[in-house]
Amino acid sequence: MNQKIHPAILCGGSGTRLWPLSRRNHPKQLLSLLEPQSLLQVTAGRFADTGRFAPPIALCSEAYRFIIGEQIRGAGVTPGAIILEPEGRNTAPAAAVASLWALRQDPDPIVLLSPSDHVIRDLPAFQAALESAAETAQSTGALVTFGIRPDKPETGYGYIEAGEPLPGGGAALAVRRFVEKPDAATAQGYVDGGRHLWNSGLFLFRATDFLAELKRLEPAMLAACEAAVDKARTDLDFVRLDEESFAASPSNSIDYAVMEKTSRAAVIPISMGWSDVGSWSALRDVADKDESGNAIWGDVIAIETRNSLVRSDGPLVVTYGLDDVVVVATKDAVLVSSAEAAQDLKTVVSRLDEIKREETHFHPRVFRPWGWFETMDLGPGFKVKRIAVKPGQRLSLQSHRHRAEHWVVVSGQAEVTSGDRVMTLCANESTYIPAGTTHRLGNAGDAELQIIEVQSGGYLGEDDIVRFDDIYGRS
Repeated sequence: MNQKIHPAILCGGSGTRLWPLSRRNHPKQLLSLLEPQSLLQVTAGRFADTGRFAPPIALCSEAYRFIIGEQIRGAGVTPGAIILEPEGRNTAPAAAVASLWALRQDPDPIVLLSPSDHVIRDLPAFQAALESAAETAQSTGALVTFGIRPDKPETGYGYIEAGEPLPGGGAALAVRRFVEKPDAATAQGYVDGGRHLWNSGLFLFRATDFLAELKRLEPAMLAACEAAVDKARTDLDFVRLDEESFAASPSNSIDYAVMEKTSRAAVIPISMGWSDVGSWSALRDVADKDESGNAIWGDVIAIETRNSLVRSDGPLVVTYGLDDVVVVATKDAVLVSSAEAAQDLKTVVSRLDEIKREETHFHPRVFRPWGWFETMDLGPGFKVKRIAVKPGQRLSLQSHRHRAEHWVVVSGQAEVTSGDRVMTLCANESTYIPAGTTHRLGNAGDAELQIIEVQSGGYLGEDDIVRFDDIYGRS
C-alpha cells in the first residue's frame, strides 16, 4: 500500500500526574523519562520520514508552541504543521482539525491520531499494527482504534469490549462497546474473560470517513472546525486557528463524540509494551529495574529498599528500609508517597493550588524560544537568575517599571542594548540596566551565552515587562 499515513500528534496535557517533575508550564510530554529524548521527541521519532509517513501534524496550545517546535525538530523530524488551538476543546475537535488539514495536503489521507506522551517499547509490533489498521480503514471504511491486551487488572484505564472479526477487516474486530475505568473486581473479570482490551487512545481512519461520521453525529463541531481551519493564519512557523470559530465548537473526546456512537468502530488487539505513563507507579512498571525491583534515576543511594521508584534531578537522595514507595526530588520540591497513593496526585496538586504554591506551575528552569532562565536565589527586594541564550537568538527589546538589573557574563559573547548604547560583553564583563531603561540581550557568538542576572526592586514579578520589539511575535 503506497498511501501515506498522516500522524496527528496531540501535544496537550495539564502537567499534574507526574508532579513534581511535571508542571503545568512544562508537562509530561516535554520530559525525558525513560530515554534521553522527551516523550514528545520519541513519539515524533516513530514517524520519521521512512516513506511511510507524511510529515506529522502537531496540535498544541500557544503556551507550548516554541518548545514543542524545538523538540520535534530536535528529534530530526520536520513537522508538516504546528497547529495552535486557541483553547482546549478535547480530542474530537483536534481530530477534525487534523483531518481537515491533512485533506489540504492529500486528496484521500489516512490520519493517525496519537497522544504525545505514551510509551511504546515494541516498535515493530506497533508498526505492524499500523499497517493492518491502514489496510482495514482503506478496505472497509472503519474507524480503527488499538486495544492493548491487558496483563493485569488495571483500574486506571478505560476498556474496549471486542466483538466478532470485522468482515474483510483482517486482524480487526468489531467494537461492542467502550467501558469506563472499572473497579478492581470488574477489571479482574475483564482480564479473565479475554474480550476486553485497554483503550490506548490511538486512532486511525481515512479523513473522509471520520469527517462524514462527525457531520452525522456532531454537525456543529464539524462546522466550527471547518471555519477555524478556513480562517486560520500563519504566524512564524505556526498555524493559528481562528479563535472565535474554534471556541464555538462543542468540547468532547473522540470516544464520546464519535467512537461510542458509530457503527464503523473497529479495534485491533495488540501487545506492544504500551503505557500511558499516567502515574509514577506506571512509570516504575515499564522502567528497567535493579535486582531489588527498584527503578532509579539520578544521584540516588537505595539501601534495603525494594519495589520502589526513586528519582533525583537535584540533591543526593538516600532511602533506607523502604518498600513500594515513590520518592521524587527536583531542585525545588520533594514527593514522598506510597506507590498506591502516587497513582493519583490530584489531591496533592489541588492542595498546593489552594495555598497558591507556584511549584505546581513552574520549574526553577523556565524555557523560552530564545533559551531558558533559572531562578537561583530569591529574597526581599532581590532575585538572582541564570540565563542561557542560544546562538543567533535574542530576547525582546523591553523595559521594566519596578526593577533594575545587573548582568554578568559567565560564558559566550553578549550583545547588549541599553538605551541608545549597543555594546559587546565577554566572560567576566558586566553591565547595569536601570529601571525604566529600554534594553535587550542577544547572543553574538557561536556558542551558548550564559549570564547571571541580579534583579533589585520593589516588585520582581515576570509580568513587569513592556515589550517594544520581539522576533517571536510577543510584543
